Amino acid sequence: MRAIRHSEEALKVALISKSSALVKQYESLDPGERLLMNEAFRRDSILFRPITLQSASDWISAHPEPTQDFEEFYRDPYRKKPTPQSNTIYIQAIGSFGESRVSTEEYVTWLKGYCEAFYYGMTVKLLAPVPVSVTGCSFRVNDNTHNLQIHAGDLLRYLKRKKPSDAFCIVGITTIDLFPKESWNFVFGQASLTEGVGIFSFARYDSDFYSPNYKGRLKRPKKPSKGDYSIFDDCHTPAITGLLLLRSCKTLTHELGHIFGLRHCQWLACVMQGSNHLEESDRRPPGLCPICLRKLHCALGFSLARRYEALVRWIDEGAAVAPERAAKFRNKDPVDLPKPVEAFQEWREWILKCLAVLQKTLLALGKIPPGILLPVPGASNPCSTSLTCSAGPWTTNLQVSNIRQEGQTWHLNNRIGDFRKSVRK
Repeated sequence: MRAIRHSEEALKVALISKSSALVKQYESLDPGERLLMNEAFRRDSILFRPITLQSASDWISAHPEPTQDFEEFYRDPYRKKPTPQSNTIYIQAIGSFGESRVSTEEYVTWLKGYCEAFYYGMTVKLLAPVPVSVTGCSFRVNDNTHNLQIHAGDLLRYLKRKKPSDAFCIVGITTIDLFPKESWNFVFGQASLTEGVGIFSFARYDSDFYSPNYKGRLKRPKKPSKGDYSIFDDCHTPAITGLLLLRSCKTLTHELGHIFGLRHCQWLACVMQGSNHLEESDRRPPGLCPICLRKLHCALGFSLARRYEALVRWIDEGAAVAPERAAKFRNKDPVDLPKPVEAFQEWREWILKCLAVLQKTLLALGKIPPGILLPVPGASNPCSTSLTCSAGPWTTNLQVSNIRQEGQTWHLNNRIGDFRKSVRK
């Protein structure tokens, strides 16, 4: 294993740029947002870590590519930008996602909600699921794994034809394995920046995919007849688990990132890293590194705090199962399945740490906007804690005491001055 460690100066230039105009743009950001992004070049940062390579088959080793810093992203003449006329992300499910059509709708609804939080400010809409036959795509049986595969390029062309006029992009999702060309074994997903289309599969996210007992493997492998889509009638779909949902969300946001103009990240551990195999895909985090985060922030103009709050809400909402829903679930009724978010808990804790960095700055400056405010990490309730903030020209030590909760409202009293705020959690 080896880590890719860039110098502090290289990371600063990648994030901020040497262009005076882009430096000025960076300095105009909220102090808390700059403080968080500056974690990129802190060698002892617990939030953003170097990329680790485990083998020669990892993406960066196997597919050398030029890096993309913020300035290169910003000045890319081919970068696709949302407009008031084209600001909607469409999601098209292809093939079945479970034992019934209702399971498919439930699953893609979870993906829609995640996408709305990750690409905060964009409208996300679902298109009615379609069978493989409607796409007219070519398909094959993989010689090594003996499972069905559909052609990614054909699906991209289908999606391009179906793309609505108000779409920023349209992305197809499927549980059937993909291949980009005959010489390739498989591909997790593909996207076209210029066309605003993408496709990804999570067939290989099934934990049993590489086991001898994988149910998607054809018992009698044979070359399927061209145009005979009946072979997909009994196509295996993986069980819906928290790990499958996490893997799907990571791939969806990665592919959409390409459409926004983000290339494969080679700076820090990031969801925009390339992935050559499942182990490497699992290794990359669900979140963006500061350099890629600034790129997306530039494209969409969201508040970092609001975006992180939306992601926490998505994880928290729908995970609990009401008694009447639990009864349906026990009876194998697929309506209103509980959202399996256990695999997202580690990332949830990471997001809260990022929010804490943003909130320290707001507390120090006395600028707490309406919205959620999470308890100070490590603090009891009531408590007294010291917050140290350094952001641009501000360096402040702040004593906060008597943090108390009434319902969903947190009251914080500052020992220094008359600072007294009430904010909604």
